Amino acid sequence: MTGEVLWTPPGDIRDCSRIGAYLRWLSDERGLDVADYAALWQWSVDDLPGFWRSIWDYFDVVAHTAPSDTLPDARMPGARWFPDARLNYAENVLRMPGIGDDEPAVIAYSQTRAPVTLTAAQLRDEVRRVRAGLARLGVAAGDRVAAYAPNIPETYVLMLASASLGAVFSSCAPEFGTRSVVDRWRQIAPKVLVAVDGYRYGDKAVDRTGEVAAIREALPSLEHTVMLSYLDGDRPDGWAELAGPTDEPLSFAPVPFDHPLYVLYSSGTTGLPKPIVHGHGGILVEHLKMLALHHDLGPGDRFFWFSTTGWMMWNYLASGPAVGAAIVLFDGNPAAPDLGELWRVAADSGMTYFGTSAPFLLSCRKAGIVPRELADLSKLRGIGSTGAPLPPEGFRWVYQAVGKDLLLASASGGTDVCTAFVGGVPLLPVYAGEISCRCLGARVEAFGPDGSPVVGELGELVITAPLPSMPVGFWGDEDGSRYREAYFDVYPGVWRHGDWITIDAERGTLVITGRSDATLNRGGVRLGTAEFYSVVEGLDEVVDSVVVHLEDAAGGAGELLLFVVLDSGLELDGAMRDRIARELRTALSPRHVPDEIFGVRAVPRTLSGKKLEVPVKRILTGTPVESAAAKGALVNPESLTAFERLAAERRP
Repeated sequence: MTGEVLWTPPGDIRDCSRIGAYLRWLSDERGLDVADYAALWQWSVDDLPGFWRSIWDYFDVVAHTAPSDTLPDARMPGARWFPDARLNYAENVLRMPGIGDDEPAVIAYSQTRAPVTLTAAQLRDEVRRVRAGLARLGVAAGDRVAAYAPNIPETYVLMLASASLGAVFSSCAPEFGTRSVVDRWRQIAPKVLVAVDGYRYGDKAVDRTGEVAAIREALPSLEHTVMLSYLDGDRPDGWAELAGPTDEPLSFAPVPFDHPLYVLYSSGTTGLPKPIVHGHGGILVEHLKMLALHHDLGPGDRFFWFSTTGWMMWNYLASGPAVGAAIVLFDGNPAAPDLGELWRVAADSGMTYFGTSAPFLLSCRKAGIVPRELADLSKLRGIGSTGAPLPPEGFRWVYQAVGKDLLLASASGGTDVCTAFVGGVPLLPVYAGEISCRCLGARVEAFGPDGSPVVGELGELVITAPLPSMPVGFWGDEDGSRYREAYFDVYPGVWRHGDWITIDAERGTLVITGRSDATLNRGGVRLGTAEFYSVVEGLDEVVDSVVVHLEDAAGGAGELLLFVVLDSGLELDGAMRDRIARELRTALSPRHVPDEIFGVRAVPRTLSGKKLEVPVKRILTGTPVESAAAKGALVNPESLTAFERLAAERRP
């Protein structure tokens, strides 16, 4: 059940939180006094120039040329932010306010090698040396630097060093196969590749030298490849040469606000991944706002988000030092030797903020893990959950098994904006199963079928005013047509994100119920997929599931099909089917009962862990597998075979 209050802000929250300090500054410096978060949010979206200039000023952004204007053109797409400012993202991150030179800035755990800690001074010096190394290789502003490397300090240093030069960074996690990497990087033509020789995932060694050779062969733009000896320390280590001694000082190229910082990619499940270009300034001001005001991070904090370098949450984590928080990195299998591993890392590192995915939290719950009994989590103040909707039972598990005084923030956003636009904030209570708020500066609304705003009912998630971290564009999309088609083709001038959302009329909380392009429409009622998964995967016997609705071309009700992965050794018999149907009918409604339930060995997922509802639906309606999904973008491409076989069996 949603709506149960699980946490309320303490009475002195305005005195002890970063957003409280910001509110005092707004009052003193801008003469703006707000009664509550709702009023603050309303001002932040009604006066975009005033709000975003306050973020710039409050956080004292380091700029080589100060801005004279904030938002002279607010049209979407094409909004121009701080058009005459010159700054550098890396310079602002490496300022590390509140972190002393001898204090940790990066704490890295790995299943491949011993833990590594970089102090603030060491991090700056590493970036200085790698910056000089890249310059020796001929890297200049606008050149692309690619990393086929995991979530380790070297990848982080490389990103900052590239940014300091005005070069454009792009990373792929080394579990990505050759095809997935080449599909991404061929579009941006990198000049330099830094790659690891392999890694360990749990106790399994994975050699990637063959993949690196194939990637090099497929990218004629590469002028230099630097091999990082990560798996095998006896191999020659090109990183040592790249980061070798130098007298070159650390400096930062002043670049325009929208100068490309890095390229992220859409999942690429139904075609080439979209190369999403993010800018120095947009990422900086957005992350300053989110990390400090929404996550309450600052000096003394140790900030973690479990991520690979192929997921935008790595880029989000990377901004932690910009608000004075040290970052905690982890490379390896989060379930090895068991699901308590990351919680033990939290204790060992003195972690104050633990970010992860909703599926991870639900897996811990299902496995009966009680983190507060496994490790000393007394320093932990916040939990972040993203990647999928977190159902009420996930919220309750956090407060029962992790800690009752934590601020749990269920958040949603995307690679497209490299942030969350709905999430949590210290000023508001936490309700089970509900996202606490629309984030500051993000005019998120729900549109009904006629394209007008609705409250208290299911609608399309849209953003009706520009955000600074909306993409600069897609790489190579000279006329902007791919960009417009991706976000603005349904509602001209309005960003359509592709999720279903309900905004509570009284509390302003939000519930996201799945992708709108994976809509389940039964008898004219639109159903989100997230609520299905909450019920079905809440059963002890069910490991995973995916649900799709196949429309009837003749206008009938169509078919609702559910696919489940059962625990090892279990069979999907009539009794189990009846139990699933009964649970769905009782917890949700008769409309939610599937027409058929099938057992499969695995649910298709992208490399970042998202379920592929739309490709499954396409396969079942006759689209060939090779056209329905790009197998290289899947963590388990073999899982598609079961759906292909079923489609053939069902064909008349």
